[in-house]
Amino acid sequence: MPRPPSSRTAFPLLTTQSTARETLPLEDGVMEVEWRRSPRARRVTLRIDPAAGAVVVTLPPRAGRSQGIALLRAHSSWVAERLAALSPRVPFADGALVPLLGRPYAIRHCPGEVGGVWLEGEEIHVSGEAAFVPRRVTAWLREHARAEIAPRATIHAGRIGRRVARISIKDQRSRWASCAPDGTLAFSWRLVLTPSWVLDYVIAHEVAHLAEMNHGPRFWAAVAHLTPHTEAAKGWLAAHGPRLLRYG
Repeated sequence: MPRPPSSRTAFPLLTTQSTARETLPLEDGVMEVEWRRSPRARRVTLRIDPAAGAVVVTLPPRAGRSQGIALLRAHSSWVAERLAALSPRVPFADGALVPLLGRPYAIRHCPGEVGGVWLEGEEIHVSGEAAFVPRRVTAWLREHARAEIAPRATIHAGRIGRRVARISIKDQRSRWASCAPDGTLAFSWRLVLTPSWVLDYVIAHEVAHLAEMNHGPRFWAAVAHLTPHTEAAKGWLAAHGPRLLRYG
């Protein structure tokens, strides 16, 4: 973690739905803190953002920064432990190992080549300048995710007599996937980093929502009809999901 600046600047005012970030020295160490103001929040809350490697403090409309600081100090040890437990960040750079459908591939920067990004054996080859590697690998993984997800979603939907309106690939941080009332399914591109059977469960879960927009017995019966991996996949995501947010 970086050290706090020697001279402290004024903390930016948080308006409705705004965010601000700062480095704070607390009893259990220096921490990156992201402040958020939410009109829907009813109390001050803390959570760890694995992607940012920071603790997020959400303030309701009438709460002040001092209340957030008090909560941080009260739970300083908990926050420090959770941040220390995060997996190391894995930037998309030459030599980095990236799990594609759960199988590790090494990124190889090939500056003298052309062709963008392609698989070659156990490697993901990337042409062009080194500065473009992270962006190109991310874009390639997004397209790879779409290529894996779209046909599986169509097949699963057909099995329950439903149709997918559209597939959207995003970088969602709060949930792995979602189903909109109009039949649009949205998935995090990071799911392409999971084993194939975990990806299959997430797709089946969202497709089942095309028939049941709830988590009642009929919904889970539809999921069970589409995939046998529900419990194992849920366990895998609970154990390894935060690590996926450390890539890129």
